[in-house]
Amino acid sequence: MPATVAGRDSRLARGHRVTRGIDRRTIVRIGIVVGAAVLAVLAVRVFGRPYSFFDLKIYHGAVSWWVGGGDLYQYIAPGLTLGFTYPPFAALVMLPMVELSDTAAGWVNLVVSLAALAGVLVAVLVPIADRYGWPRWFVVALAVPLAGALEPSRETLGFGQVNLLLFALVMADLVALRWQGRRSTRIAGRGRPTANSPSGSAALARFWRSGAWAGAGTGLATAIKLTPAMFIVYLVVTRQWRAAMTALGTALGVTVLTFAVAGRESATYFISVLWQTDRVGTQDMTPNQSLAGVLARMYDSADAPTLLWLTFSLVVVVVGLSRAATAHAEGDELAAFTLVGLTANVVSPISWTHHLVFVIPAIIVLADLALRRRAASRGLAQRGASAGVAAAQGLAIGLRTPIWFPMLTGLRHACAATGLYVLFLVSPIWFYEHRLPETSHYADGLWGVLMENSFALVLIVLVVLLPWRPGAEPAFYPEPGLRRARPAPVTR
Repeated sequence: MPATVAGRDSRLARGHRVTRGIDRRTIVRIGIVVGAAVLAVLAVRVFGRPYSFFDLKIYHGAVSWWVGGGDLYQYIAPGLTLGFTYPPFAALVMLPMVELSDTAAGWVNLVVSLAALAGVLVAVLVPIADRYGWPRWFVVALAVPLAGALEPSRETLGFGQVNLLLFALVMADLVALRWQGRRSTRIAGRGRPTANSPSGSAALARFWRSGAWAGAGTGLATAIKLTPAMFIVYLVVTRQWRAAMTALGTALGVTVLTFAVAGRESATYFISVLWQTDRVGTQDMTPNQSLAGVLARMYDSADAPTLLWLTFSLVVVVVGLSRAATAHAEGDELAAFTLVGLTANVVSPISWTHHLVFVIPAIIVLADLALRRRAASRGLAQRGASAGVAAAQGLAIGLRTPIWFPMLTGLRHACAATGLYVLFLVSPIWFYEHRLPETSHYADGLWGVLMENSFALVLIVLVVLLPWRPGAEPAFYPEPGLRRARPAPVTR
């Protein structure tokens, strides 16, 4: 009897030590996440601007004015020259916030936007975490404050903007396309399932998991703000016809329904307001980090030369969509979506810094590519070492496969990801902000011009040079492993 009790005690002690070890690791990870959150808040205070839900107060005032019988697009915020600039469907979506004060609505928008950012990071980072065996919760929880501290996120949250919500709608289609690809692969491998009659809830759940709704998120985002329409063009270019038709049908259907509910406002928007780009400000303003903004500041004028802007925009669209199509064909849909989002930011007449949310997946793509290349180089080095190398041949093998080779592989992509993160964390554009006609954009010389346009210049470089990760999304291959397989030689 005593021996049995002692055996139990020893087993319990070993189990307690294991549990204590797991708890210690978890506590350390929680501490890292808390530390990252604190540093993110400090970074926002140091590098951010004064935030008071400025934009959302304009939306709140415009929608309240509209509900009270006023003309939606005639509203001008008190003490400002700004009014409502979104399509009328966006105003319908914003109607519930009339029941709240503008400050309360701003906090609700902040919480919902953070949840949307977290959802996007789950969709993007979970496959990467699984590949490396990292805890999912830790990777996502660490990424949320790191991404939230960046210029596009903190400006969106602080000004009460909708960019993270639109970001989540578009990226939801990435998830749906992923599910759709996996389902088609399973069907191709097992044959079509036998027909049955599931219940309503089961049929809805099956429809959701099938990803057949891919494109609906992009369609809704396009109806709220026209810039996401670039993703519909991308779906057409890559011949993802079902998703393209779903996106186009959703956008048109929602817009037609809005005409039925708010016909006068819809007509005013598409006939007049849509073409008044000066309603939100002049193109040369420092926060406008689009190609048009760069050209306007280079010419030191309020607006960019129209013909020059259209010509360069066409080149950027062709380059961006062609590279996105290649990334899609190579099996990296995340890089493809990122390229499309960056292209839309570059060619839009106005792209405020809070619009540039697609730098977040760009950083992730670069960082993951650095890790993939490093892991591949380690595998090559280990394979070379295990091939059997004599001590006398060590020098020759050292020359062929240097010991420092795995350490340097992927370094340029890691440096690019780090530099991109630091740039959008520090936001040097604000240190060189200029306003015409009081101050020329050349007041601080060439360095000032580069810093004031740094976001836009980096976006253009990313559209041209952002790499993709071949095979990172195998679900997008109809038959993984077979699409690129070479035919076996015929023996006679």
